[in-house]
Amino acid sequence: MPDLPPAAPDATPSTIDGAPEEPTQATIEDLHADAAQEAGATDDREYGRLGERFDRRAPFYVGFMAALGVACAAALAWTVVAAGQVLILIGLAFFIALGLEPAVLWLYRRGLPRWAAVLVVLALCLGAFAGFLVLAVPVVVTQASHLADELPAYLHTAKDRSTEVGRLNAKYHFVASVQRLLNGKSSFNTALTVGKAVLDLVASVVVVVVVTVYLLADLPRVRHGVYRLAPRSRRARMVLLTDEVFGRVGGYVLGNATTSVIAGAATWVWGLAFGIPYALLLGLLVAILDLVPMIGSTVGGIIVSLIALTISVKLAVATAAFYTMFRLLEDYLLMPRVMAHTVAVPGLITVVATALGGALLGIVGALVAIPVAAAVKLMLDEVMTPRLDDS
Repeated sequence: MPDLPPAAPDATPSTIDGAPEEPTQATIEDLHADAAQEAGATDDREYGRLGERFDRRAPFYVGFMAALGVACAAALAWTVVAAGQVLILIGLAFFIALGLEPAVLWLYRRGLPRWAAVLVVLALCLGAFAGFLVLAVPVVVTQASHLADELPAYLHTAKDRSTEVGRLNAKYHFVASVQRLLNGKSSFNTALTVGKAVLDLVASVVVVVVVTVYLLADLPRVRHGVYRLAPRSRRARMVLLTDEVFGRVGGYVLGNATTSVIAGAATWVWGLAFGIPYALLLGLLVAILDLVPMIGSTVGGIIVSLIALTISVKLAVATAAFYTMFRLLEDYLLMPRVMAHTVAVPGLITVVATALGGALLGIVGALVAIPVAAAVKLMLDEVMTPRLDDS
């Protein structure tokens, strides 16, 4: 009978190199203690010291990271395309929150806690909006109903060749074009389209308002998270540049709102002075449209001039001239003074940025184009240009 090999000594299954045959709670605790000792865990470094880096020149590592980078880029592109509308709304909410931040900081620096300052600003905004609705909605509804009642009379006037509008219609046939456009869609499809548009608008407004409130309340933490994206060696400069960008965006929002209020008030006064119907309704419309740089006030002026055309051609021409002069004053006197202390963007960059933003993202893109251009210009001036000068 052959000799049996000597029995192996009892091995304690508490080392991290071996695997216990029947693990117990005591075995797991011993294994954890050995792992903590081998990893060098301390009170300050609970999970031990960091391991050595992988060899970044290894073929497997290089290939894996390249494939992972391509996969991440594809997933990011797909996410942006799939959630593009939501991302635009979130960006708009962030834009509005930065616009309200100067008011919150003003109250905070005068002794109010951050949460109280946010509540005060939100209460003022909601109160102003509610007051605007209480005062404006009845008048707007009345004037809109009157406009709907008067549309047949306007169409009859436009077809009457004895009037100036009728002679213009006989030459250019704009009434027939409008009627063909309206007759091309059934009432059901029109109602369905309008209803869907209203629901989408309400949903978008709710999303923007809710996200704006949360961002405004938690903006310090958001800013701190943005600061942490930079390496520690460059974080101080990152803080200064980020604060400057946020300050310019907030100043732009307040400045743009100021110019829009001025445009709406000027339209209202002009309409009352010369008897243009629906003066308040047109003033509100121009104030909203003027929020979009360059394009908004022009579209508003065209609409008001068309309404003035129902009275006389001379008044329509005078209204168009008024908006041309107002646009020149806004572009070369009002806007530079308002924006000089906020975004500091040259006129050429303003025009190009607004055109590109409108082409890429529509109205929202045109609205945020100038502060984005200001941020890009600041980064180029403070980061790219010094490096090019030193090279």
